[in-house]
Amino acid sequence: MSDPTPASLPVFPIEADPRLDLVLERVVPVSPERVWAAWTQPELLVQWFTPAPWSTAHAELDVRPGGRFHTVMKSPEGDLMPSTGCFLEVIAHRRLVWTDALLPGFRPSGSAFMTGVLELTPEGSGTRYRATARHADPETADKHAEMGFLHGWGAALDQLVALMG
Repeated sequence: MSDPTPASLPVFPIEADPRLDLVLERVVPVSPERVWAAWTQPELLVQWFTPAPWSTAHAELDVRPGGRFHTVMKSPEGDLMPSTGCFLEVIAHRRLVWTDALLPGFRPSGSAFMTGVLELTPEGSGTRYRATARHADPETADKHAEMGFLHGWGAALDQLVALMG
């Protein structure tokens, strides 16, 4: 895939609101290019995206603004949980923003849980990995935190590192 955004354009930070947003930030021993590949290639995403013992049964990614971000998570009991949204911003190897508030083509979904922001910054031979789950209200943010955001997203990141490191 070619770089969808010229490298010369500045990437402005997206500030987190501690009342509404949950943030996982770590430096990982994987290059930004390899982290990007893990997030943007469906055959890689299904191998790490959902924390074990859950799994990702299926992924469809059309990595462009308005493109489809669709995953199907599978519980240990075999229950399937589909999730469909769209990409909002794609800056290769730097930032990926998606939401479930919109369907592909920016069509309103009628429901929303979160907008995800993945920011990748080269650091040494690795990457400063910052994943933010942005919510509309404190109650939804609290619910996501209680569901185990830090543990779940952290475990998934560990799986990404094991796969791509």
